Amino acid sequence: MAVPTLEQRTTVPPVVNAASVTKVYTRGSEPGRFGRLIGRSEPATVEAVSDVSLTIRPGEIVGLAGPSGSGKSTLLHLLAGLEVPTEGAVQYQDTDLASLSNRRRTRLRLEEIGIVFQQFHLLDSLSARANVALPLVELGVGRRKRRQRASELLERVGLGDRISHRPGELSGGEQQRVAIARALVTDPTLVVADEPTGELDTETGRRVLEEFTRVAEDRAVVLASHDRETLAIADRIVRLQDGTIVDSADA
Repeated sequence: MAVPTLEQRTTVPPVVNAASVTKVYTRGSEPGRFGRLIGRSEPATVEAVSDVSLTIRPGEIVGLAGPSGSGKSTLLHLLAGLEVPTEGAVQYQDTDLASLSNRRRTRLRLEEIGIVFQQFHLLDSLSARANVALPLVELGVGRRKRRQRASELLERVGLGDRISHRPGELSGGEQQRVAIARALVTDPTLVVADEPTGELDTETGRRVLEEFTRVAEDRAVVLASHDRETLAIADRIVRLQDGTIVDSADA
């Protein structure tokens, strides 16, 4: 399949669109000046993302860059429907994610969105193949088919000889590749990844990045990273600072 040109990508409907999204978190409770006067604590709030708009189209890899605390992970979570914005809207294809119940949003993520977390969230009691196949279990895919699909993904990320190993028997980099294979196992329309090469050596990182590039031929991929080589595969790099976009340019 030919890789879409920039002009072709901008004429197709977006996979996901964030429109003026703001996300505010409440962290703990500490007395402010007014609170001290009346003897009551006021919650401290943090605006992790502020008035951000971003459109991601099929066939596009978008890199999110910026220092720690700039809002990259929060923006990823909003795009993936793990969080809903305090203000603004995130639309996945034709659906406003905030309009869905938690159950329907979970189902949409399971079917349509592959997520690679910084913390791998692997189950210690399961083999690498069983961890990768978990989303297919939730979707009701038969045992033989899901084992085959999981094995294929592990082969593609270079873990064909680690299929039966449990997370405790794998290195950090190997666990990360299991998490990446799991994110791809449902053939998602959107893939979001938070520091996907952070635990990998240079050669393995390149192999994983090649897989993301292959996946992005007809899907959308969003990668948050500090790593220059990871960001180098992006078609567009969006730079964040203090929760806002300070620059967005074609790579």
